[in-house]
Amino acid sequence: MKLAAILISLICLSACTNSGPTFSFEVEHAGALRNMMHKGDLSAKADLNLFKDTENIYALGALESLKGEILILNSKPYISSVDNEALEIKATFDRNATLLVSATVEKWDSQIIPDSVLSYSELEAYIETAAISQSINVEEPFPFLLTGVAESFDWHVINWPENDSVHSHEKHINSGLNGQMRDQEVEILGFYSKHHHAIFTHHTTNMHLHVRTSNGELSGHVDGLTLGRDMVLALPAAN
Repeated sequence: MKLAAILISLICLSACTNSGPTFSFEVEHAGALRNMMHKGDLSAKADLNLFKDTENIYALGALESLKGEILILNSKPYISSVDNEALEIKATFDRNATLLVSATVEKWDSQIIPDSVLSYSELEAYIETAAISQSINVEEPFPFLLTGVAESFDWHVINWPENDSVHSHEKHINSGLNGQMRDQEVEILGFYSKHHHAIFTHHTTNMHLHVRTSNGELSGHVDGLTLGRDMVLALPAAN
């Protein structure tokens, strides 16, 4: 009996030791890019009011009818749209999304990104490597944050014409406001996935990024990015 008890204890100890870290976040999404691009489906897929009393929520996406961009950082909404050719940013949940990606993250682990990582593609590769090193399952989608002074980034806020049924990525960028900013302190929310192309990432990338400048003057979709020195990557922390 004593031997059996010892064996059971060793098995339990081994299982606990080999289980590795666990994570409580789960990425959820509503809508799909391919339905917008190929079917012209811009209808509401999610009500942002559902997040109004949710703590630690992070989300990005596009408004119903593609009339603006969505960014939620730690339960604070930044809804950007175009009004009379001017950018308008409102702190409201009273909107619907035609595309939305979200996750609840209570705690993040941060690291300084090496200076050798500069371009968008280099960042994409680095994020996967960093996630693996922290035992995050990269076969499943996960969120991340970037903070610091970006050397430059290209951005847009969509304002899709109601009578246009022919969609392309280039037309999405040019339909509203767009531009490039340099040497700006930013907070960028991203979602990484290798298996959601044409759903919430474009077919050429594993990332979907939205940005907010620290001065509050801009919030929108990121189309290109060159990192600055000592920028910080934050990934969900284990429980």
